[in-house]
Parts: sequence; C-alpha cells; structure tokens
Amino acid sequence: MQMRGTKYSTTLAIVRICAVVLLSVARAAATEPAVPAMSPTNIFAPVSTPAKSIFGLSVFVLAVTAAIFVVVFALLVYTVVKFRKKATDDGREPPQVYGSNQVEIAWTVVPVLIVVALFMATARVIASVQKAVPDSNAIQVVAIGHQFWWEYRYPGLNVVTANELHVPVSDPEHPTPTFIKLLSADTDHSFWVPRLAGKTDLIPNHPNGMWIDPQETGLYLGQCAQYCGTQHAKMLLRVYVQSRDDFDRWIQLANGRFGPDLSHLMSRDTIAAGAALNTPENLRLWIQKPEAIKPGSLMPAMELTDRELDALTAYLETLR
Repeated sequence: MQMRGTKYSTTLAIVRICAVVLLSVARAAATEPAVPAMSPTNIFAPVSTPAKSIFGLSVFVLAVTAAIFVVVFALLVYTVVKFRKKATDDGREPPQVYGSNQVEIAWTVVPVLIVVALFMATARVIASVQKAVPDSNAIQVVAIGHQFWWEYRYPGLNVVTANELHVPVSDPEHPTPTFIKLLSADTDHSFWVPRLAGKTDLIPNHPNGMWIDPQETGLYLGQCAQYCGTQHAKMLLRVYVQSRDDFDRWIQLANGRFGPDLSHLMSRDTIAAGAALNTPENLRLWIQKPEAIKPGSLMPAMELTDRELDALTAYLETLR
C-alpha cells in the first residue's frame, strides 16, 4: 500500500508540473515581448494591429487547447494508475459500467461550448481585420504579384516601384494605416509579412485586399506564401517602415509613372525580388544572365556585348 501511494503521489506531482509549465508558457506568450525580436519574421513580435489581433487569438487558442491537454492527460494518468493490473487480480473481466446520461451530456455539451467559443473569437478577429475602411490619412498601395517579383503602385502619389515596399509608420496619436490592394498578373501568389499581418492570397481576376499600420520603424521581411512556380522560394518581400518625413522624402525620389522606377535603383538593398544583394557584380550578372541568379525567371537575357553591358551597368550604378 505504501508503494502504491508513493507511485500515485509521484504521478500527481508530474501532472502538476506539466500544468504549471503549460500555464507559464501561455502567460509568457500573452505578454508583450520585453526584448527586441531576434528575427524580422518573428510571428511572436507583432508590430501592427492585424498581426497583434492574430497573435492574441493564437494565444487564446493555445491556452484553451493547453487546458484541454492538461485535463485529458491528468484523467489518463489517473486511469492508468488506479486501474492498472495488480498482483492480486484473478484475471477475470472487471464489472462493466454502462453509460451515464449525466456524463454523456457533459462530454457533449462541454466540447460544443469550447468550439463555439473558439469560433466566436476567430470570427471576431476576422471581422475586425477585414472590415477596416481607409480614411483620409490612409496610404493606398496596389501590389501586383508577378513570376517572380512584386510591383508596387501608389495611385494617389504617382509612384511605381518594385520589390521594396515603403510605408510610413503609424503613430497611435496620428494613425496612418496602409491599405494594400492585391492583384496577380499570372498565377496564385500570397502576401505575407508575419510581423505586420496574416497571409492574404493574390488570385488572378479576383482582387483582394489587406491593411497594415506598423507602429515601429524598421525593415520587415516576408515571403510569397503560395507556391507560384520555379522561383517561389525567392519571391521575397521587404517592407520598409519609415518616419513620415523619410517616407515623404522617398516619395519625392520615386516618381516613376510608366513602369518600375529606377531613379534610385542603387539605394535598394537587393535585386531580383530579394534573391541577391544589390552589388555592381550581381547587377551586371542579373542583366547579362537572369537565369544565373533566378532559374526559371521570366526576365529575358538582354544579350548585350561586354562593352554595352559595362556601359549599362556603369549608368545604373549612378542611379541613387
């Protein structure tokens, strides 16, 4: 009997430890991160309202499922310990226990209530994110997904650029959200910058939309999250969140009207939709043989002579 009591106490201690660990993890996840994010794609460090709403929902779901896990695990351990085979067992079948109306009602109603609660929380977040309407302070952007790069158009500002999206920071005292209309020029793509918002698909002939209101300046990275062909993995996203003054200054420089503007090409950190660093060597190779950087790219090789290639590269290097 003493041995049995010791095992039972040990089991209860393990259950308590598991419960404490899970609750601690949930509590830590629910609090705002106290240190800067280690990764610019860290889903646990949201800086925009849509991303924060999704993060809060995720923590709620995690807490509910963790509680279910603790209860089920504790009942399982209790059952295993209490009804394990004993040395005194005679090998006969134990007395059969048939259904209880109270128990059956409980294990039907409780899961239904849990599912309804999760459904309502999810619906609330979806509605709050999707029903936002741009006001007069909002920045309007059209993002067009191509194989395999991003085109950005700012209709009200007469700016067309590529691959690097620039938006102003949204000061809580002076909110400046950015509403992005999503279009596809060819196949399915998906716009996803984890710290700013959830995934939103770009579907041919089916305009879609999303919005962000980043509250901290900096560079935020993302990825096309829908397989779109050979170079899907290198269809990267770079979102530069700038102060209002820096954003206005950038707008004055990027004033292309008829195609992606190259007037500040060398101020970009990357080329080929983030596939390569923007260095003179990579730029020359990108013009000469796009396949060398991005196999499957639809950008044609220009077939220039070495002299023409050197001249063109030298000219592009002056575009800052």
